[in-house]
Amino acid sequence: MANISALQDITKIAKGKKALLVAISKTKSVDDIKVVYNAGQRVFGENKVQELVLKYELLPKDIQWHMVGNMQTNKVKYIAPFISLIHSVDSLKLAIEINKQALKNNRVIDILLEIHIAAETNKSGFSEEELIDHLDIKAFDALKNIRIVGIMGMATNTKSQILIKNEFSGLKSFFDEMKATYFKNAPEFKELSLGMSGDYAIALEEGSTMIRVGSAIFGNGK
Repeated sequence: MANISALQDITKIAKGKKALLVAISKTKSVDDIKVVYNAGQRVFGENKVQELVLKYELLPKDIQWHMVGNMQTNKVKYIAPFISLIHSVDSLKLAIEINKQALKNNRVIDILLEIHIAAETNKSGFSEEELIDHLDIKAFDALKNIRIVGIMGMATNTKSQILIKNEFSGLKSFFDEMKATYFKNAPEFKELSLGMSGDYAIALEEGSTMIRVGSAIFGNGK
C-alpha cells in the first residue's frame, strides 16, 4: 500500500534541495502506481524491461519512465521508443546500442553513466579510471542519438552512514571533475543520481540532484 504522506514529505525534501524524486515502482502493481500518480507523482523508475513496457502501455502517457536496473543490450529496443532516462549505462557497448535504437526511433535518449562506488564487487558501473579513458579518446562523441546528462552511483549496502557519506561525497567530487574537464560546454550534464530509500537524505546533503525512492513510498511488499 502506497504511503502518500511519505511521498509528500520526500517530495518536499527533494524540492527543497532542488532535486528530482524518482518513485521506484518495480514489482508494484498498476493500481499501486495509479495511487501515487493520482497524488501528483509523474516520474517512475523500473528495473526490468518487460515490466516497464507493460506498465508504459497500461498507465497514463504523461508519466516519465526511468530505467534504473542493469540492462542487456538486446532489451534496449523495447524501451527506446518512450524511455525518458536510462540511469544504468555501465559500458560503452550499452551506450552504442542505445544510440543505435534511438536513431531507429528518431530520438535522442538521455542517459546517465553508472560509476561503481560501492565496496561490493557485484555492483556494476564504470570505474572512474575506465570512464576517463573513454572520455580521453572521445569514445562517446560519435554517438549523436544519446545525450549524457550526468552520472549515477549506488552506495555500499551497509549501516555505516560514514561510509555511505564518503562514497557519495567522492562521486560528487568526480562529477564536478567531469563537468569541469569533459563537459564544460555541455549544460545538459547536470544530473547526479544518488540515494535510495535508506540513504536519500545523505545523498541530498552530498549534492544529489535525483533520488530513487521505492520502499519508503510503496512499502516493502509486492
